[in-house]
Amino acid sequence: MKIERTKRAKQNIIFGTMLKLYQIIIPFLMRTLMIYYLGVEYLGLNSLFTSILQVLNLAELGVGNAMVFCMYRPIANDNEEELCALMRLYKIYYRIIGTVILLVGLAICPFIPYLIKSDLPSNINAYILYLINLLATVFSYWLFAYKNSLLQAYQRVDIISKITIIINTIMYVLQAIALIIFKNYYYYIVLTLLGQICINVVTAIISIKMYPSLVPKGKLDKIKIKKLNQKIKDLFITKIGTVAVNSTDSIVISTFLGLAQLAIYQNYYYVLNAIYGIMMVIFNAVLAGIGNSLITETKEKNYTDLKKFTFIIQWICCICICCLACLYQPFMKIWVGNDLMLQDNYIILFCMLFYVLVLPTMWATIKDAAGLWHYDRFRPFITGIVNLILNILLVNIIGLYGIIIATILSEIFIAIPWILHNLFKYIYKCSMIKYCIYLLKHLICIIICTVVSVWYCGCLKIDGIYSIVIYITICFIISNFIQYICFFKSEEFAQSKNLIFKILKIRNGENA
Repeated sequence: MKIERTKRAKQNIIFGTMLKLYQIIIPFLMRTLMIYYLGVEYLGLNSLFTSILQVLNLAELGVGNAMVFCMYRPIANDNEEELCALMRLYKIYYRIIGTVILLVGLAICPFIPYLIKSDLPSNINAYILYLINLLATVFSYWLFAYKNSLLQAYQRVDIISKITIIINTIMYVLQAIALIIFKNYYYYIVLTLLGQICINVVTAIISIKMYPSLVPKGKLDKIKIKKLNQKIKDLFITKIGTVAVNSTDSIVISTFLGLAQLAIYQNYYYVLNAIYGIMMVIFNAVLAGIGNSLITETKEKNYTDLKKFTFIIQWICCICICCLACLYQPFMKIWVGNDLMLQDNYIILFCMLFYVLVLPTMWATIKDAAGLWHYDRFRPFITGIVNLILNILLVNIIGLYGIIIATILSEIFIAIPWILHNLFKYIYKCSMIKYCIYLLKHLICIIICTVVSVWYCGCLKIDGIYSIVIYITICFIISNFIQYICFFKSEEFAQSKNLIFKILKIRNGENA
């Protein structure tokens, strides 16, 4: 079966964007409530436990990505027997994973207080909070986690988005009551656990109704199991590096600088990650379509798609960076006040960080869709180790600056050149020099747009809520105008414009 890629991508982008905006706005309000009703230390504590549990999720071993990839071909061939056998195997794997996370999580429980420098709230038991968070993670694997993968493989992420929005709405209302009326952080965390359980159960019920013939039964032959296990091993190494980059930053900040400093950093990172998350919706929406395309289309067609994909992402990235550079500080001043703000110098670093995170994620989406984990397995691992070493070294020299600089350096000098080499050697099988020059042109354009936007907004010197609306408008106009002047005659501009129009006007039954 050839999946209707453009149609499904449109559905996933629409509902995925709705979910992501929801996941940005509502948690933003919850963070605000936590700051004003409990204190900034509680927010730092929440961020610390999230990072610790991301480290524990190493036990997931990359099974999720491996299973979705292995479903592409049987879905394309309408092979329900193999899909059922894969689901049975994944069900077993996820039960084992949940058990491993539980045991390892209990083993490291005695070390939790050592990860908090000195500012733990006096009425909080770190062990109890940690165990509740741990159970939330464990139940996410024990309760029908393999059903999510089936929906992802069929590009029905929109179903997962709808379920998550409905259940999380109920959870957030109850959590707001816990913070405002009871001022009780324990109630807040318990509700998170219950919300995760409900999402998994409801998703499983909907999945069964949509695909009643796909049940976990049967067995794969030993050769296919061996190939799957190899992919999982490769993804495990990848997972270590990814976690080392994304999670250890928070742990290092908490250990060396304290919960309050972690909370301030996380407020800035939350804004960056919110915009990054919206772009991730696009990546996730087209992932299964790319996987289907790599199987059914020629290399020339796939390389053309890469250039279109890159052009669109770079264009959006330029708008986002201009907005970050001009709006970061005015927004933070309105949100948390001067006492919880960083110096202006940090804004340049956060803009750089955003750029070096978006591009590798775009390429990693293609890598995941192609199942290119074996050749790419050491890249995130080496990147993560270098990032962790630089974190520990630089945080003692220049404090919080060192944490951000460490991530930027590890991405620029290791992650980006490494993944580009793998893509062009094993997927597109051509020189990547022209592509790199193309990227450099876009980068220069982004720098010009950002400088012009910052200069123009700086000349206005507007304060208050009105500045946000005015600055967004200015950044949007300047970034789009300059990029149009630079690229309107390019082939990629015309192709990308046609692709966007096709997504917007797609009718039922059309294919990409």
